[in-house]
Amino acid sequence: MGVTMETVKPTTLISPYGGRLVDLFVPAAELAEARTYAGTLPSIQLSPRAVCDLEMMAVGAFSPLDRFMSEADYRSVVHDMRLANGAIFPIPVTLPVSAADGLKLGTDVALRDSMNDLLAIMKVEELYSWDPGELAQRVFGTLDTKHPLVNELGRWGGYNASGRLRVLQLPRHYDFQELRRTPAQTREILAQTGYQNVVAFQTRNPMHRVHEELTKRAAEAIDGVLLLHPVVGMTKPGDVDHFTRVRVYKALAQHYYQPDRIVLSLLPLAMRMAGPREALWHALIRRNYGANHLIIGRDHASPGVDSTGQPFYGPYDAHEIVGDHSEELGVKPVPFNELLYLPDEDRYEEGTNIAPGTKTMSISGTQVREEYLGKGRRLPPWFTRVETAEILAESYPPRHKQGICIWFTGLSGSGKSTTAAVLSVLLLEAGRQVTELDGDVVRTHLSKGLGFNREDRDTNILRIGFVASELARHGGTVICAAVSPYRSTRDSVRGMIDEDQFFEVFVDTPLSVCEQRDVKGMYAKARRGEIKEFTGISDPYEPPLNPEVTLDTVDRTPEENARLIMAELARLGFVRSDWAAGLNGNLN
Repeated sequence: MGVTMETVKPTTLISPYGGRLVDLFVPAAELAEARTYAGTLPSIQLSPRAVCDLEMMAVGAFSPLDRFMSEADYRSVVHDMRLANGAIFPIPVTLPVSAADGLKLGTDVALRDSMNDLLAIMKVEELYSWDPGELAQRVFGTLDTKHPLVNELGRWGGYNASGRLRVLQLPRHYDFQELRRTPAQTREILAQTGYQNVVAFQTRNPMHRVHEELTKRAAEAIDGVLLLHPVVGMTKPGDVDHFTRVRVYKALAQHYYQPDRIVLSLLPLAMRMAGPREALWHALIRRNYGANHLIIGRDHASPGVDSTGQPFYGPYDAHEIVGDHSEELGVKPVPFNELLYLPDEDRYEEGTNIAPGTKTMSISGTQVREEYLGKGRRLPPWFTRVETAEILAESYPPRHKQGICIWFTGLSGSGKSTTAAVLSVLLLEAGRQVTELDGDVVRTHLSKGLGFNREDRDTNILRIGFVASELARHGGTVICAAVSPYRSTRDSVRGMIDEDQFFEVFVDTPLSVCEQRDVKGMYAKARRGEIKEFTGISDPYEPPLNPEVTLDTVDRTPEENARLIMAELARLGFVRSDWAAGLNGNLN
C-alpha cells in the first residue's frame, strides 16, 4: 500500500542479512516542527533518480545503506563492490551536486522533489569530488556514451554530498497504491503464504507466456512462492511505461497463478543498467524484501549493444557474479536458458532439452515491436495471454500512428533546414501532422540568451531534445534541424526518446561546400577570428557513428534526399502503407 511518514513507525530498520540502520524517519510528533525548520534552509531539488534512491534507502530496501554514500563507501564500492565496513554493495548510490549548489559542511539542507515537495533534511557531513570516467569504466565496464548511464554521468555535478538523513515523507505515488509495499510489509505478506522459500522475478518488460512459464517453474523448483517484483522507478529509456506493464502483471497474477504461490509488489528502483553488477544489486535488494532466490535471465539488466553493435556484457555474466556471492548474500540465482514453444505439444521447453529437428516457435522482442505491435497485429495466444495482448494493443498503436523524432545534424549550411522543409511537406501528404524545431528558430524563442560555448550549446540541444521527446511520446511527428555538433549530446537526446522512435539523419556535406553556400559570410568571419567557437572552423563537429540515414547534398537535391528519408520511414512502418505503395514511382 502507499506509505507516508505518518504511517511508518520510526523504529530501527534491520537488514535481513545482519546490517542495522539508524532511524531515518522523523517521529510523527516532530513533523510539524521539522517542516517549519526546513523552510529556513537552503534546498536541493533532487533528480528523479535521487528521489528513487532516497525512497529505497528510507524504507530499508538498500539496507545496510542509510545515506547517500560517504567518500569511503563510494570508493570502496567502485573498486571492490563493498561498503567500507565490508558489506556487499555493488552499485554506488550518491547525491551529485555542483559548486553552484553552495553547500557547506556541517549545515543542514532540505531535499525536495521536482514539484518542490519537501522529502528530507540532510546534514552535510561530506563533500567530495569524483571521476565520471573512473566510475563508468569500473562500474559499467565502458566509456561508450551509448550506455544510458555513462551518457548521463556527464550531466551530474562534480561533487557528491553525504550525511545523516531525516526523512519527513516518502515521494507521493497516486498509482497502484495497494501494490506499493515496503520491505517489511512485503516480508509480512510472504510469511503469511506459509512457504519458506521465495523466488523473486526482476522485470522491466511486459510478461508473455514464456515469462509466466519460467516463473512458475522457478517457484515449483524451490517449492516456494513467487515474488513478482517489477521496477516502477527508472528503467532503460524507451522501455514500456510502468502503467502498462503493471496492468499486465495484475491481469496475469489474477487469472493464471495460484493465489497462494504469487505476491505482486512494486519496486521504486532507479535502475543503472549495469549488467552483472546490477544483478548482484538486485539480489541484495530482493534479500531485503524477503526473497532467498532470484531468477536470472540472459543479459540481465543490460542496456543492449554498444556503438559498434556489440553487447555491453556477456549473456551469462550475471549468472556468474550472483552465483559467486550467493552464499554470503543468502540469495541463490535461478538461471534459465532460452525457452521455446513446441506447437505440436502445446508447451514450452528449454532449448537445451529439445531434440534436433523438433518443430519450435518463438518471437523476439524486435518482432513484437515491429511485426506485431508496429503493424497493429495481435500477438498470437501461444505467445501471450489475451489480456496482455489487449493491454499492449491499447497502449501501442500501429507504427504509422506512433510518434517519431527525425533529427537532422550537420554543419551550418549543409542543407539540414532545406531538406527538413521538403520532408515536412511529404509527411503531411502522407497523413502525418508535423512539428518543426529548427535550431535557429529555437534559439530565438526557447533558448534566447544562450551563447555558443559548449555548455550553452549542450543546453540548447537538450532543450530541443526534451520538447521533441514529449511530442514523440504523445504520438507526434517532430523534425529537428540543428548543427548539434557533439556526439555525446546527441546520444543524450536519443536516450530521452524510445529507441525505435529516434531517427538520426546525418547531412554529410563537405566543409568546403558549406563555405561556398554561406551567403551570410559566417564562415569567412570565423576564419578571420571575428566569430569564436564556430563549428567546423574553431570548434569541432563530431559526425554520427551509426545514423539511420546519411545524405549526400552535393549530388542529390533536397527533394531527392527527402524522398530517400520517406522511403526508409515507409520501410520501418512510420508511413501508411497506401502512401508508401506509390513511393517507388516517385523515386524513379
